[in-house]
Amino acid sequence: MSARYVEALERVGRVRGIRGALLVHAEDGLVVAEALLEEVDARALAALSAGLVARLRRSAGHAGLRPPAFVHLRGEGGMLLAVPAPDDLLVVAIADSDANVGLARLEMLEAAGRLG
Repeated sequence: MSARYVEALERVGRVRGIRGALLVHAEDGLVVAEALLEEVDARALAALSAGLVARLRRSAGHAGLRPPAFVHLRGEGGMLLAVPAPDDLLVVAIADSDANVGLARLEMLEAAGRLG
């Protein structure tokens, strides 16, 4: 795993309430790098993230809008956060319900910028 990938994931993972982070290939939903807790299925999370972002991109395009710069999906047990990155990657984080989403967003955008 590339040192820049490790650094990007570690920074995101230090945010309060983040349970793990991964880099996902946006087109095919494959895991490129991960720093997740053991109970999280990285492959399922990667596939969900890539599919969700792809659908949002298409929907935004059909509506004449720009693609999303930050995706926040909230569920009963926590949140999925995703940010597009260069080279057709996504920075994805899974977070507890009480996570600091604002700081997570900043770190994820910063990580995405460093990957370019």
